[in-house]
Amino acid sequence: MVNSMTGFASVAGEAGGYGWTWELRSVNARGLDLRLRLPDAVQTLEPQLRKLTGQALSRGNVTAGLRLEKATGSSDFGIDAEKFDQTMVLIRHLGERAATHGLTLAAPSATDLLTLRQLQESGDAEMSDILPAILEGFSEALEALVAMRGSEGAALRGVLDKSLDETARLVGAAEAVLPDRGAHARAQLGEALERLTGTADGVDPDRMAQELALIAVKADVTEEIDRLKAHLVAARDLLASSAPMGRKLDFLMQEFNREANTLCSKSQNVALTRVGLDLKTVIDQMREQVQNLE
Repeated sequence: MVNSMTGFASVAGEAGGYGWTWELRSVNARGLDLRLRLPDAVQTLEPQLRKLTGQALSRGNVTAGLRLEKATGSSDFGIDAEKFDQTMVLIRHLGERAATHGLTLAAPSATDLLTLRQLQESGDAEMSDILPAILEGFSEALEALVAMRGSEGAALRGVLDKSLDETARLVGAAEAVLPDRGAHARAQLGEALERLTGTADGVDPDRMAQELALIAVKADVTEEIDRLKAHLVAARDLLASSAPMGRKLDFLMQEFNREANTLCSKSQNVALTRVGLDLKTVIDQMREQVQNLE
């Protein structure tokens, strides 16, 4: 399956009196880079988040942000009556103990007591109780991100298939030009000799044949065309595979471009040069698309 590295997903939920929203964004990268933006209360989830991401994705710069807030209608904080009574008993005992040493302790104000976290209670769940729900929400967002990257990849697959078809057509066009190059080279050599000597009739035929043979060897593009055909087969095989193929296709595009460059440099023929330049254009377009693949 062809997957893109670009995508977006957002998943929201509620648990234990809290509302949360995950937002995941993914763009191109050489490897897998996960950047987390988490509230302090859920920092302990980071190892699990990285593990889940690594299992689902192999490449991409992924940013995962979590917004966490009290859900609408959730209960307000209050005072735990039992803990309050225990605290007051302790304060009274401390006052009596201090008096035996001639010390007087000031009685705590109501404001002082309200700031004691151990006296606070809430109808909402503890943060540790809702972490599994938040983690499950991340899994859902990650699944949605993978699906979007797959959808983007399917579109890219269609574009690349068309580009490969055009590349195959151009390779066939280059191959069709080859039979005419020999006669064209002979005519060009004769014209060059005539310009230099005034006539080509007195040239040794054997010498002419040797020069044409040397030109043919230097200008032979049979291997380049054969390699282009092999690269086409390899590219189609990669696109049909289920494994991530972005890096391999990127390397293959470099090989395509190398052969097209050599074809142009050896062409010595207007028609073949035109085909080579068209090949380079299509290959550059493919390479741009391949940069987006996982």
